[in-house]
Amino acid sequence: MTPTGIGPLQPCVKIQNALDGFFNINKPADWTSHDVVNKVRRLFRIQKVGHAGTLDPSATGVLPICVGKGTKVVEYLLAADKEYRAVLRLGEETDSLDATGKVIRRSDVNVTESELRAAIAQFTGEIEQIPPMYSAIKVRGVPLYKTARAGQKLSVPPRRVTIRFLEMLSFEDRDATIQVVCSKGTYIRSLCADIGRQLGCGAHLLQLQRLRSGPFQIDEAITIDELEGLAAKGVAEERLYSMDCVLSGIPIVRVNAQTAVKCCQGVPVSWVGILDHPPKDYNRGDTVRIHDPEGRLVAIGRAMADRREAGSDPVNALLFKVEKVLI
Repeated sequence: MTPTGIGPLQPCVKIQNALDGFFNINKPADWTSHDVVNKVRRLFRIQKVGHAGTLDPSATGVLPICVGKGTKVVEYLLAADKEYRAVLRLGEETDSLDATGKVIRRSDVNVTESELRAAIAQFTGEIEQIPPMYSAIKVRGVPLYKTARAGQKLSVPPRRVTIRFLEMLSFEDRDATIQVVCSKGTYIRSLCADIGRQLGCGAHLLQLQRLRSGPFQIDEAITIDELEGLAAKGVAEERLYSMDCVLSGIPIVRVNAQTAVKCCQGVPVSWVGILDHPPKDYNRGDTVRIHDPEGRLVAIGRAMADRREAGSDPVNALLFKVEKVLI
C-alpha cells in the first residue's frame, strides 16, 4: 500500500477490435519516454500512441502509455500525483543535478543521519522549486536544455510544487535513499540538489525509479520484453487498461440512449436525459464520465453549473457540456 492508499488497477478486457486504452510500462534505463512510444507504435502498427508524463532516460519505472482513443484522455491523468524512490549522493553537485551531468563541485560530507532527516523534513508541503537547466521546460519558446547546451545562462523563475510525503529509507556512506510522493511538475533532481544545499555539502540525484503515476503502480507494470511477447501471441489486450478503468476516480453520470447518441454529436446533457441522479455535490467546471444505459463510457463532460444552480430549473437546465467523445 502506498502512502496515499491507492490500490492497483486491474487489467480490463478489450471490448473493441482496436486497441484503445493504456499500458503500464516499466521503463528501462537508457530509454527515453519517446523511445517507448515509438516501440509501442511499431509493435502494434498504430500512430496514436503517447505517454502520461515524461521520465528522464536514466530513470526507470512506471510510464503509462496511451494508445488509440486513450490519447484523448491522457490530459486527465497528467495532474495526478507521482511517487518515486530516489537515491541522492551527498558531497557532489553536477550541472544537470543528476548523475548524467558533469561534476562542478565536491565537498566533504560530515552529515549525521539525524541532520539529514531534519533537512529532508523541511521540504514537505508546498515549496518553491527552480527547474533544472537541463530540462524540457520552455522559456521564451526554447527548451532549457538547448539553452544550457549552448552555454547560455538564463534566470529561471521558481515554481510552486507540493511534496505530500517525503521519507528517508536508508543512509549509507554518502548515499541516502528517499521515498517521495509529489504533485505534477516536481523535479526530484531539484529536490535532491536543494537538500544538499540545505546541508551545505551539495548533492545530486544518483538513481530514480517511479513507483506510481496516478493509479498506475510499479507492481502491475510490465517490461518492454513482456509486452513484445504478448503482442507476438496476439494477447496484448490482456494487459490493456480501458479508459473507464483508468479514469475510475472521476464521477459517473449515466444517461438514456437518446442522450448518449446526442453526446456523440457534442450536445450538452440536460437534466431530463439523466437516468440516475448526478453526483450529489459538484461544482461548475468539475469533470464527469458520461455512461450510456449499458455502462459504456461515451464521453467526458464538464459541469456547466454547480448543483444549486441546476436545481433552480431542473427540467430545462443544461448540466454537462461534452469535452471528449469516446465512442
